[in-house]
Amino acid sequence: MANFVDRVVLHTRGGDGGNGCVSVHREKFKPLGGPDGANGGSGGDVILEVDPQTTTLLDYHHSPHRRAENGTQGAGDMRTGKRGEDLVLYVPDGTVVKDPNGVLLADLVGAGTRYVAARGGQGGLGNAALSSQKRKAPGFALLGEPGWEEDLVLEVKTVADVALVGFPSAGKSSLVAAMSAARPKIADYPFTTLVPNLGVVQAGQARFTMADVPGLIPGASQGKGLGLEFLRHIERCAVIVHVLDCATLDPGRDPITDLDVIDAELATYAGDVGIEGGRTPLTERPRLVVLNKIDVPEARDLAELVRPELEARGLRVFEISTASHEGLRQLSFALAEIVQQARDAAPAPEPTRTVLRPRAVNESGFTVTRRQTDHVYYLVRGDKPERWVRQTDFANDEAVGYLADRLARLGVEDGLFKAGAVAGDEVVIGDGPRGVVFDWEPTLLTGPELLASPRGTDLRLEDRSRPTRAEKREEFHGRMDAKAAARAELWTDRDDDE
Repeated sequence: MANFVDRVVLHTRGGDGGNGCVSVHREKFKPLGGPDGANGGSGGDVILEVDPQTTTLLDYHHSPHRRAENGTQGAGDMRTGKRGEDLVLYVPDGTVVKDPNGVLLADLVGAGTRYVAARGGQGGLGNAALSSQKRKAPGFALLGEPGWEEDLVLEVKTVADVALVGFPSAGKSSLVAAMSAARPKIADYPFTTLVPNLGVVQAGQARFTMADVPGLIPGASQGKGLGLEFLRHIERCAVIVHVLDCATLDPGRDPITDLDVIDAELATYAGDVGIEGGRTPLTERPRLVVLNKIDVPEARDLAELVRPELEARGLRVFEISTASHEGLRQLSFALAEIVQQARDAAPAPEPTRTVLRPRAVNESGFTVTRRQTDHVYYLVRGDKPERWVRQTDFANDEAVGYLADRLARLGVEDGLFKAGAVAGDEVVIGDGPRGVVFDWEPTLLTGPELLASPRGTDLRLEDRSRPTRAEKREEFHGRMDAKAAARAELWTDRDDDE
C-alpha cells in the first residue's frame, strides 16, 4: 500500500445553512404576541491548514470526499439555530491548491497558513427578522443556502534548500544518507527511490535541508519514468546539485552527457510560476556539480578528466565519495554558503494585509444579458439575486412576493426593461443549467393594502382582475335592487298577516 501521496483530487462541500423558522408568539392574555421565528445557523467551512507534522496527502487519497457540518434550523421563541462546525483539513507545508483546470488558487507555505476551500451556506432569516411596519406578521421564512461545492487538486512541492538531481543509481540517496541523519532506501538497481527523501544537513553554524527525488531519464519532462511526477519537489529549492556517476558501466554514458541530458529535461519542465520560489526557471538557479564514486580508481581518473571542461562552463565541481565521505565537508560548506546568500536575498515576509474593496457607487451588483440559443432568454447574474433565489420557498406565495419586491428594489426589473425584455419573456437567475427560470411578469407597484392578505399568501399572485367603474356601479345597483325587493316582500307579508 502506498505510504506517500503528493497529489490528490479533493472533493469538498461546505455545510448547508439552516432554514429560518415561521412562528408566532403565543402566551395567555397576549393575543398579539407577534412573530418570534429565529434565524437558521450558517453551515461550516472546509478549511485547508498547514501542519508541520503532516508530510503526505495519504488520508485524502483514501477519503477524497469531505463535507463540513450543516447549520441547524431556527426555532420559535427566538431560538437561533446552531452554526455548523468548520472542518479543518491539515496539509503538508508547501501544498499548492489548484482548480480542475490547473489554475493556481493558493500556495500554502508556513505553519498555520489557511485557505477556505469551500464556504458554508448562509442561514435563512426567520419571520421575526423579516417583519416590518408594513409586514407585521410574515407567514414565511427564508431557506438556508446550500454549501459551496469545490473540486480541488492538491500538490505537495517540498520545501527544501538544496535539490539533488541525476540519473537513477547516481548516488543521490547515498549522498543524503552520508550528509544527514536521513536513512532512505539504498540498493544497487535503478529507481530504488520511489518517493522524495528529505534530510537536514549541519555545516558549522549553518543548517539547511536537502531533497533527493527519483532519478531522471531522457524524456522525463514528457512523462517518462518517475521524474515528471516528482520534479515539482525541486521547484522551491534555492540550489540544484547535479550528481554525476563517474563509475557507471552503461554504454554511451559519461558525466558530460548525463549533465546535458538532465539540463535539457530541467529546461523543458514547466512548473508553476505563481508559487513561492517558482518564478525563476530551474536552469537559471545556482548549480553545483558533484562527481560521485571517486573511491573507485577508474571513476577518480574520469573525474579528473572531465573536471576542466565542467569548470570551463562556469560550474563549481566537487569530487566526492559517499562510501568514504571524501569531499563531503567541503561540499556541505559550499552549499551552506549559497543557501545563506539566497536567504539574505529573499525579501522579508510581510504580514498579511486586510484588503477592503468597497463597491463602486455606480455598481449595481448584478448583470442582465440577452442570450439566444434555440430561443431567446435573459440571464441575470449577481451575488444578491442568486442568493435570494436560493433562499426562497417557492411553495409559499408570500415568499415569492417578497422575492419580487427585493428584485424590484435592487433594480433587476429596470435592467430587464433596458435589455429589451417584455412581459412573458424567459428570465434565468443563476448559473445557466442550475439557474431558476421565470416567465417574467413586471411587478405592479401598489399601496401597502395588498400586504394585508392572509399569512402565506400574496394577492398579487392570484389570478384576479381589478373591476372597472362600470362593473362596480352595476354591482352596487344590483345590491340595492336586491335590498329593495327583499324590503317590498317583507311589507307584503305584513299586510297579509293583518
